Amino acid sequence: MTDTAADPRRLVPRTDAVLADPRLAAAAQRLGRNLVKRAVVAAQKRARRGEIPPDAVAGTALDALPATATGLRPVLNATGVLLHTNLGRAPLSAAAREALALAAGTCDVELDLTTGGRGRRGAAAIDALLAAVPGAGAAHLVNNGAAALALVAGTLAVGREIVVSRGELVEIGDSFRIPDLLTAAGARLREVGTTNRVHPGDYADAITDETAFVLKVHPSNFTITGFTRAVGLPELAALGVPVVADIGSGLLQPHPLLPGEPDAATALAQGATLVTASGDKLLGGPQAGLLLGSPGVGADLVQRIRRHPLARAMRVDKLTLAAFEATLRGPSPPTRVALDADAAGLRVRAEALAARLASAGVEAEAVDSASTVGGGGAPGVVLPSAAVALPERFAAALRRGEPAVLGHLENGRCLLDLRALPPEADDTIADAVLAAHRGL
Repeated sequence: MTDTAADPRRLVPRTDAVLADPRLAAAAQRLGRNLVKRAVVAAQKRARRGEIPPDAVAGTALDALPATATGLRPVLNATGVLLHTNLGRAPLSAAAREALALAAGTCDVELDLTTGGRGRRGAAAIDALLAAVPGAGAAHLVNNGAAALALVAGTLAVGREIVVSRGELVEIGDSFRIPDLLTAAGARLREVGTTNRVHPGDYADAITDETAFVLKVHPSNFTITGFTRAVGLPELAALGVPVVADIGSGLLQPHPLLPGEPDAATALAQGATLVTASGDKLLGGPQAGLLLGSPGVGADLVQRIRRHPLARAMRVDKLTLAAFEATLRGPSPPTRVALDADAAGLRVRAEALAARLASAGVEAEAVDSASTVGGGGAPGVVLPSAAVALPERFAAALRRGEPAVLGHLENGRCLLDLRALPPEADDTIADAVLAAHRGL
């Protein structure tokens, strides 16, 4: 009896021999040698335990490798929530993705190619933002909406008071609270009014020499109805102190489907000195924090804020600058396309997709559904939509598929809402459902 027959583990190929397999060598070029080596070692262990034959080590390692070097997986958003925070909120436009690829290499992010000297960082992105909001006198970008508000407070209100309505001291996702942010920046809060009602006189009575500014916060993820009263920006602007409007969702101009959602252009026109917002919500771009100042005083404050030492810590990188500019200058981003989608057209798509699936033996039906904006924007606004209804058991199988498809459960069914998906995704959805059907 040979040693090999006595111990089959001796047939397990050496690590260097497996790594020399052309398929794994190519994968190492794409994913990195360390990641590929870990997959090979894991496959070798399985062979030694007798779970796979020794000659299957290379193939098993190859099958275990991810498609990319990141742990993130693509997900088709069929939830009916346009800006799904767990899915990264706004998907970027093709123009923004192309800009990301350009900026991923070396680029003139801070270089004037004409003179050879240092250029103004992010100048093109700022110019694009000012072009999108002509009423602004100056603008600045930071890494998210919370950072924009924190930088304003840290520059203007350290050791001073911010006057704010009690009904606007909101908490958003992951237990993040506006009052905690402001006090952490060194400001003191002067709360006025009650949870449901505040009057102009409440603000006027609270303003003293210690007042840094009045803050107007859009309660973007809830609504209060009934016996309520709020004070608008024109009335606040008449108080004689700077007014900061945190509009949250990043809507730059009014939208007919969202009459209750504040936008940057209107806020400035109504007297806001500074406006803060997010870039990855209704604006449809990458994660960023927008700071816009009114002409005159607001513009001067923006320049003061951008020179604050913490502005460096909150600076956006070249990828964000590129994607943000392309979002504004390029065609309508996917979020805007989804928001403007025609409900009748969505129904036609759902019926065609359901018929295609039913012809393959899948229990599928086109149904009317209701979409929402999500991402802390337009609370209470319902967007008529259409979906393909499947048995509930499809939900888990679709999440585990490649690509993953995320729907939502309703009345014992898995609904695949089409509003947040472009028409060209319908074939991919059909393939994913059919693959799940075969595995159930």
